[in-house]
Amino acid sequence: MTAIPLRPPRRLVDLTLDGEPVRAPEDSTLLDACRAAGKDVPTLCQGDTLTPKNACRVCVVEVEGARTLAPACSRRVEQGMEVRTDTERARHSRKVVLELLASSTDLSTTPRAAEWIEEYGAEPDRFGADAARVDEEPKVDNDLYVRDYDKCILCYKCVDACGEQWQNTFAIAVAGRGFDARISTEHDAPLTDSACVYCGNCIEVCPTGALSFKTEFDMRTAGTWDESAQTETTTVCAYCGVGCNLTLHVQDNEIVKVTSPHDNPVTHGNLCIKGRFGYQHVQNHAQNRD
Repeated sequence: MTAIPLRPPRRLVDLTLDGEPVRAPEDSTLLDACRAAGKDVPTLCQGDTLTPKNACRVCVVEVEGARTLAPACSRRVEQGMEVRTDTERARHSRKVVLELLASSTDLSTTPRAAEWIEEYGAEPDRFGADAARVDEEPKVDNDLYVRDYDKCILCYKCVDACGEQWQNTFAIAVAGRGFDARISTEHDAPLTDSACVYCGNCIEVCPTGALSFKTEFDMRTAGTWDESAQTETTTVCAYCGVGCNLTLHVQDNEIVKVTSPHDNPVTHGNLCIKGRFGYQHVQNHAQNRD
């Protein structure tokens, strides 16, 4: 049984969002308060199971009296705070960030990126065809998942999930500095020669599809990936007695990937290699017939 720590009741903090009074639990973030109030603040690097890194800066808002824009994903609410989420300054900052990201990385598989680019009037093409890009072929060095660094925005969520925040494997890290910074295994070795244990928790937190299931990568390449045609069923993993929840994503009667609910008290969205990738034996039709 997993022990769920009990916390004392949190005091409510009074603040204003776009001139409207709201109340939010102390220690919550401005992004939490905005979402509770129904305000759509874009974000890419924020993850509900990881400590914010303030890497993408898409979620910036204006706080009365602050000299600079504040990242809503990490700034905590304060009593009497006056916050504006849709000012010209905040919108211009989001527009420029989206232009820089979209001009240097492939955001084609990033949820809502195209919607935000249109909403904020971002023009990634204004930097021209010579804008710096990774221009690297996807790394397909195993049968479980693919690394496509053309889609990486260097949010570090995969590094945190692999390292001290969840898995403690430290198979991947940030290599290089400045414009040469990138996510890599030690000495840029193939994943099969690294410390990776193939839990796939890095895939779970990747916001852009730079890390993806091999099945999803192959289906996207073939043009058969269709999320609108997929169903999701949450069940309990049968490989051991821990009781991890698995959400099976099924398309055309085939499991195409497995995730885990982030609010599950056992897994918090994380799985081991058996839970994440062990589904392949279920649809090994040749073996099942034998």
